[in-house]
Amino acid sequence: MAPTRAEFEQAVAAFWDVRQQQLAASSIVGAVGAGTAGSVRGGGHFSAIAALIARFFLDAGYPPEAVRLSRGQRLELPGYYRAQKQWDVVVAHRDTLVAAFELKALCGPSFGNNYNNRVEEALGSAVDIRRAALADLFPGEPPWLGYFFLMEDAEGSRRPVATASGSFRVDPIWFERSYQERFGIFCTRLRDERLYDSVCYVTSSAANPAPAEPVAALDWQHFSAGITARLSYLESLGLP
Repeated sequence: MAPTRAEFEQAVAAFWDVRQQQLAASSIVGAVGAGTAGSVRGGGHFSAIAALIARFFLDAGYPPEAVRLSRGQRLELPGYYRAQKQWDVVVAHRDTLVAAFELKALCGPSFGNNYNNRVEEALGSAVDIRRAALADLFPGEPPWLGYFFLMEDAEGSRRPVATASGSFRVDPIWFERSYQERFGIFCTRLRDERLYDSVCYVTSSAANPAPAEPVAALDWQHFSAGITARLSYLESLGLP
């Protein structure tokens, strides 16, 4: 049985619980530097969401050793432009990369400082593994990639962002868009260009953790449907 909507909302709330606990702990020991570096260094924010994603595959009959969630479980996957890259959730069975997921977030207060980094990370990870597949580094069925992104809902992420003038024309779609809107456009294009097979984009905050889904086609229901379709496709080929 696929995870329920209530379980998804609980997993998003757990993201904020972990983040707040780590920030508080870092403050106690005097480890917080500029911004919210202390909470970011702690890691583990996406543990509940990763476990929820793992449920799809475990419930479909994949053995536990095929579903990898922690660094000690071989999360590294080969690339083409680099030797390896560590993903957040990896499902590998027999000779097939059943699925690999990136789980990322962008939180304030300095949304602009990390916005481009998040875009470049997502693009680089997808392009690298797609090219590695063309180089026959994944001998089974072609890899399937999922991308989950959480944007903190805050005044800074809702405010329109200025676009600097330059030597060339900027796509008008970006004008007067907030970081929330820009990431919605970005995630839509990731999916439309098939860089990722399924994408989920939500906004949320510690004060109001219930996830909002700004783009209907990138909601949890569509994301779940994409995973389920992958499972059905492989099942018809005898996996697991």
